[in-house]
Amino acid sequence: MGVKIEGVARKSMTLFFIIDTSSSMEGCSIAAVNDAMREVIPDIQEISDKNPDVRIKLAVMTFANGTKWQTAEPVPFSSYNWTDLSTCGSTEMGEAFKELNSKLDRKEFLADPAGIKAPVMIMISDGEPTDDYKAGLSVLQQNDWYKMGIKIALGVEGAVMNVLSDFTGSEKTAIYLRDKSQLKELIKIVSVASSKVGAKMVVETEEDAIAAAEDAVAEARDEMQNLDPESDEEVW
Repeated sequence: MGVKIEGVARKSMTLFFIIDTSSSMEGCSIAAVNDAMREVIPDIQEISDKNPDVRIKLAVMTFANGTKWQTAEPVPFSSYNWTDLSTCGSTEMGEAFKELNSKLDRKEFLADPAGIKAPVMIMISDGEPTDDYKAGLSVLQQNDWYKMGIKIALGVEGAVMNVLSDFTGSEKTAIYLRDKSQLKELIKIVSVASSKVGAKMVVETEEDAIAAAEDAVAEARDEMQNLDPESDEEVW
């Protein structure tokens, strides 16, 4: 008589995108975000499908005048069709931090009976906060899931990099992009690298999480330079 082997339930890991859709992102910046997200979704789906232990889910929040979740809850990459984002308004980053904190909870976006892994959080912004970002960030910094997650920020043009490094916890994981034309590829490469690292990492301390994020950024840096090996300048 054959032995029936039950499949092992896979933990879930949520990949959060926190995207600035203020007026300054209008034009090629938001177009690069939209193009990158459409193209990277099947790549992350493939990573998830091939991982026997972890299912990767997507959550997208935009912020400008307030915040908006593009995903009502974390969704499988296989079932999500990207809807292009538009731009308008100011840069209420403090509100974004507060809203992210509210969802980093087992009763909210991190609910899964099979178990969860610490999330990956990627922020994209090109401007200076127009609200009290420190007040929002101080709330978020008390959240254990935030502390244990991989945090990477991509800054474009007028981004205030010390603000983004405050969010990530390390200057090494807040990337200022010198060549704006590379934004689409950078988003894709950072998303893939952080997904791979996040799915396999074991985090016991906040320092472990920062080190994992730095590993993902180092991998992304190598990949970006491979795209143009004859370039005399680093991409960032």
